[in-house]
Amino acid sequence: MNRLSTTSSPYLLQHAGNPVEWYPWCEEAFERARSEQKPIFLSIGYSTCHWCHVMAHESFEDPATAALMNRNFINVKIDREERPDVDRLYMSYLQGLTGSGGWPMSVWLTPELKPFFGGTYFPPDDRHGRAGFPSVLNQIVKVWRENRENVEQEANRSLAALQAATKTDARKLPDAKMPLARAADSFRRTYDEQWGGFGSSPKFPRPSVLYFLLRQARGGSTDKNDDLLRMVLGTLDRMSSGGIHDHLGGGFHRYSVDRLWHVPHFEKMLYDQAQLAIAYLEAFQVTGESRHADIVRDILGYVEREMTAPGGGFYSAEDADSLLAHGSQEHAEGAFYVWTEQEILSALESRQAALFCRHYGVRTDGNVDPSSDPHGELAGKNVLMEQRSTRETSGLLGIPAEEVSATLEVSRKILIAIRAKRPRPHLDDKILCAWNGLMISAFARAGSTLGNQDYLGVAERSATFIRSKLTNPESGQLLRSWRDGKVVDAGFAEDYAFLIQGLLDLYEATFSIAWLEWANELQSIMDRLFWDDKEGGYFSSAEGDPHLLLRQKEDYDGAEPSANSVAALNLLRLFKMLGNHGTEEKASRIFDLSAHTLEEMPSAVPQLLVALWYGRSFGRQIIIAGTPGAADTITLIRKAREGFLPDQSILLADGGVGQSWLAERLPLFKEIKPTDGEAVLYRCENLTCSAPMSLRELESSRS
Repeated sequence: MNRLSTTSSPYLLQHAGNPVEWYPWCEEAFERARSEQKPIFLSIGYSTCHWCHVMAHESFEDPATAALMNRNFINVKIDREERPDVDRLYMSYLQGLTGSGGWPMSVWLTPELKPFFGGTYFPPDDRHGRAGFPSVLNQIVKVWRENRENVEQEANRSLAALQAATKTDARKLPDAKMPLARAADSFRRTYDEQWGGFGSSPKFPRPSVLYFLLRQARGGSTDKNDDLLRMVLGTLDRMSSGGIHDHLGGGFHRYSVDRLWHVPHFEKMLYDQAQLAIAYLEAFQVTGESRHADIVRDILGYVEREMTAPGGGFYSAEDADSLLAHGSQEHAEGAFYVWTEQEILSALESRQAALFCRHYGVRTDGNVDPSSDPHGELAGKNVLMEQRSTRETSGLLGIPAEEVSATLEVSRKILIAIRAKRPRPHLDDKILCAWNGLMISAFARAGSTLGNQDYLGVAERSATFIRSKLTNPESGQLLRSWRDGKVVDAGFAEDYAFLIQGLLDLYEATFSIAWLEWANELQSIMDRLFWDDKEGGYFSSAEGDPHLLLRQKEDYDGAEPSANSVAALNLLRLFKMLGNHGTEEKASRIFDLSAHTLEEMPSAVPQLLVALWYGRSFGRQIIIAGTPGAADTITLIRKAREGFLPDQSILLADGGVGQSWLAERLPLFKEIKPTDGEAVLYRCENLTCSAPMSLRELESSRS
């Protein structure tokens, strides 16, 4: 076993038995590189990464390749989910060098940690005109020995380029409306009218795009805005019917390799489940259609069942790969999820099987296009994908829709019981603060919107877990990761931003003032650790890490939103809830920092556009004065939550500790109270409130 055996990361532990003399990211490795004057080979990945597994089996488990690595390099392995700051730094280098990136990421560094060459996956031997990993290693050894000066110069140029890329041109955003309109037009141009989503393939869920489009569609009733809503609903419907959705076990896979959302990359990430649950929840708020709420329950049911730790935290991911059978050494991507036709025919009664196969596109020779399966792992297999709606299947087969639904439900239960006996994919059971923050938002918002108290309990247990296990009790600062009682590293800006968002949502779902108080405290800590007083915006990492060449500011909303984008919305929400003008000013400076991107490439930052939309909206605060748990208070809260109102915040004047805390920050809370013992609702804008309305008055005004 190498030095990775004492770490807690599931990814690093997967490599603890390699013949490679791996080090974790640590001073011991860097000191050895300096003393022996050897280059560092840095390998970055994560435990559910398919191609990370492939390169490990082909190269890192090979004794000859390992010997070549051990003789000539100091070999360092990083879990990108534990150290997103290091990952982003060297990914920026790799993207600048090659024009693309991905994992596994393979980067060679000088002993001073400056990058001079890199790539992603390398095959084990030379093939198809591409150099194999041993050939690359030998070439780097040769260049390092014979042209060290040139290598050092290249490394210095690379560092200078990275430094130049971190410089910002903050300036006042002249027109907040223009980026919103320009981004909407950009998404219109790339929308796939037939299959939903944006662009061709591969297709990744990018929920922040859907959040933005829903808000922009809400801006009016023009044909164009109706078009935006159609794009969102079309994408969500295509995804939920596609193979990217696990029709048996619930939840969504990471992305689709094809345009049809059919053949997925089978890993399941916690951050996808959290964000997609909210996307479907918002669609339900807009349409009131049960199919969207059903998908929310589908996702959250999967997370509760498979990705929730006994203590309340949420696990990070499930792998794409799994063993083909118990006792077998062979594994394949998607093995846990795919079916042959014969397996289904053997499991179900003939009438059930015929209906199931017709509805989900199951074929004798498999339904996976070879172009979506270049390595042939899915040959003869079927990825379940709804070919049509239940009502359409009913019409096609002449069977009542209710019977179709009931038969499919019974068939799914039978098949999931059979699937449960297969070898499960590897579970990455580390608990990340940031991703738990996203999931807290999902459960909290679903609990309040769908009236599900159990969801609220799940959200509160996760928040309590983070407070007890991932918070420094002395400083109040967050930690990044927890697993088996071991914590890893200080938290990053995204840990604070995502958790603050979750706590704000949890307060509005439960009205427990403790969550709002903690969110406010964390915002102060985040400001102290990460805020850039000079240029504005938040650095991804805190100051003082001697092994990080540069502090960067994340500015792209991809599969995960950036810390700055989420923070901008948090700051505006805190201003509207607590009246702190300092938070409003910080949000404005984030927009100014990103002015160039907002004007030239707004589609790159859809979550920041959500914050910009929120800041431009009239935005109102609803304050309900009433006794917590009383029937009239509960009814007013339910009425206030009806519909899709993303620019609205709701606060409760409970006449107790919560109201006292709020009144210390917003003096108007001192005057808020029930009328003649009856719960009332105040509508407020710019911290000025209307006359209180009772439930009867509210219903009368709406009628």
